[in-house]
Amino acid sequence: MRRRDFIGGLGAAALAARPALSEESIIYMSATRLAARIREKQVSATEAVKAYIARIEAVNPKLNAVVQTCFERALEEAKTADALLAAGKTKGPLHGVPMTIKDSIDTEGVISTGGTVGRLNYVPKQDATVVARLRAAGAILLGKTNTPEYTLAGGGIAGVATTASIIYGISRNPYDLTRSTSGSSGGAGAIVAAGGAAFDIGSDWGGSIRGPAHANGIAGIKPTSGRVPRTGHIVDYGGVFDSWQQLGPLARRVEDLILIMPLIAGPDFKDAAIVPMPWLDPAKVELPKLRVAFFATSGNTETTAETMEGVRCASRALQEAGCTVEEDYPKDLMTQMSEVCGKLTRADAWSGLQRLSDKWGTKAISPTIVERMKGEQVPITEYTELLEKQDEARSKLLRWVKKYDAVVSPASIRPAPAINFGTSGPRGGGGGDYLGIHNSTGWPAGVVRASTSPEGLPIGVQVVAQPWREDVVLAVCRYLESRLGGWQKPAI
Repeated sequence: MRRRDFIGGLGAAALAARPALSEESIIYMSATRLAARIREKQVSATEAVKAYIARIEAVNPKLNAVVQTCFERALEEAKTADALLAAGKTKGPLHGVPMTIKDSIDTEGVISTGGTVGRLNYVPKQDATVVARLRAAGAILLGKTNTPEYTLAGGGIAGVATTASIIYGISRNPYDLTRSTSGSSGGAGAIVAAGGAAFDIGSDWGGSIRGPAHANGIAGIKPTSGRVPRTGHIVDYGGVFDSWQQLGPLARRVEDLILIMPLIAGPDFKDAAIVPMPWLDPAKVELPKLRVAFFATSGNTETTAETMEGVRCASRALQEAGCTVEEDYPKDLMTQMSEVCGKLTRADAWSGLQRLSDKWGTKAISPTIVERMKGEQVPITEYTELLEKQDEARSKLLRWVKKYDAVVSPASIRPAPAINFGTSGPRGGGGGDYLGIHNSTGWPAGVVRASTSPEGLPIGVQVVAQPWREDVVLAVCRYLESRLGGWQKPAI
């Protein structure tokens, strides 16, 4: 990459003296380190943006992860960031750091389809709350990442086990292009893992941050229900499933989740469910004092041996850190919650997605959604009973988790499956027993890479904590990352 001067006040002597950073070192360092290098003037925001643009242009034709770009605007914003820094000013802790954003989240001036044809040319007039907060902190948007329709269409077509949009097509895993990215934040997971963005913001309605973190070997967190505003997401706030939907970051390193989470958290006085809870510092968590439960399988679905071993490795590492570790799994309670959630999901025959399609004028709806909407709605009395059962299960699970600070489990039953699994093959990532259940409990849950499958695919473990204890989730994930390796550079 051709190195260029900062816009503004660095003299020739200073430029000659600063250590050279290669394009590769720029794109693979954490967002936290990159922000520090920019502040220290070891690299300019312009150089960082150019390095990431070059990486997207190199890998995206294979991955199909980034579906809209705003490179010219990003370069202009980088020049402005460099000029501010030359004048001794910064916008915030992410000053000059390039990011991508999931296509379901509104970005001012950049097409945001949410994967639905009715928004094919939709350009939001303002950023979603999380995007506005990140840009105010200095982050620079490079583009949007692929998601299936409304984030809830699976692969969009039966037999496709990856993030896929009827507008933009199929996304692929950077560790094996025949494998799934998981979803629905699969474009985000793939491009971050491949070094095409410092971080991304995904959404998680049933595992859609944690599944891609697992499949793409990166780190991600679904915060506690009520922590981060959903304003500006295509499926935002309100309704029966309000507590299920959360927005959160995906990054190569856990330290970036720690940096980003407090920037996007807190009320925006639009999303009425958001609580002004204090943010607790993960650095203050004392690992040896933690009480940890782990389980390597739910027992309901067949989990691969290497997946279970990844959880056991994580539990041994935590025991070595001084944690009190116990194998425990409330199978009856978890099964009850899983069954109730499954029935609730189907109970209104996905009528909410029909309302969204009507709202945006979408007539060509993804085949998987069309099939789901053919189901029968249950009577209102049964619907009410399901909601009551969900609350009952939540209460029982809260009583169970009271004796633990963290719970470690698989993030999926297997590594990333083949994209073309066919109508008779295993469905998707298989993380329902592990991931979706915590969209209902509302507990914070993170995923970090713990091991590698015999095929060379990443395997993540999930760390769950009590409500509002993201600090515990992140502290445990950071420790496991340090012991088990975390993200590894893909061959792409």
